[in-house]
Amino acid sequence: MSQGGVWGAACAGACCAGGAAWLATGSRTGVRRLRRLCGARTGFAPGRLLRERLTPRLRGRAGGEWWCLVAAAALALLGRSPLPLVLGGLCLPAVRHGLRTSAARARRERGAEAVVALCGVFAGEVRAGRQPPGALVLAARETGGLGAARAPVIAAARFGGDVPAALRTAARQEGAEGLLGLAACWRVAVDRGAGLAAGVQRLERALREERAQRAELRAQLAGARSTAALLAGLPVMGLLLGSALGARPLDVLLHRPAGLACLAVGVSLEAAGLWWALRIVRGAEEQ
Repeated sequence: MSQGGVWGAACAGACCAGGAAWLATGSRTGVRRLRRLCGARTGFAPGRLLRERLTPRLRGRAGGEWWCLVAAAALALLGRSPLPLVLGGLCLPAVRHGLRTSAARARRERGAEAVVALCGVFAGEVRAGRQPPGALVLAARETGGLGAARAPVIAAARFGGDVPAALRTAARQEGAEGLLGLAACWRVAVDRGAGLAAGVQRLERALREERAQRAELRAQLAGARSTAALLAGLPVMGLLLGSALGARPLDVLLHRPAGLACLAVGVSLEAAGLWWALRIVRGAEEQ
């Protein structure tokens, strides 16, 4: 850097430091004036705007899948080639699909857990002597097991509507399949006079056992998932190790014909291996 550039950088740094010191310890007249100009009549507050408007929009639009583009852009800069960015763009739909599948699985788990809690509270209230409609309303408010369909079910329970039909409609939500059993228990209790509390208690026990079995199966398959993730990350570790040793693997893979051929074969095998491993694990979970 030339002497003029050094002096320019020094002056810019001094100006920035002086401005920061003035804002921290100096006169507040300018700050108050700026606040009056920006916020006295319009209600403008940058922190509030960022917190209440921009942050939720960014969270809703930008997901974790965009990190693969960030990593691809970093590799493109390091390797001086647009090919990693193209590969990152091609991987973006698959990563988004995987993240959405994981989010849907988490929503199903939360819905199933809320249904189990709903059945438990409902059976306890009925055993305590509360009428079934009031017990269902109380259980729905305390546990949230009905999800977005809470209002129709509560309306049917309060005003003498078709509660089993409302429960069957609510069972169409993710993870709320257990509400079909609750609807069946309600129908049997109304038509044949069977014990509603005993039936719902047995339903709760069955749902808890099913959830325990699924949790145990996921724990057993966690090793397979970890192994697949570790094997998928080995090529990246190899690239990092080669770069640390000075072999410059990115230059070979991105700028030479043999390297491009190896990259194409490696990416294809990597994608096929990941797809196969995840399909085996998902098939085991669905059995």
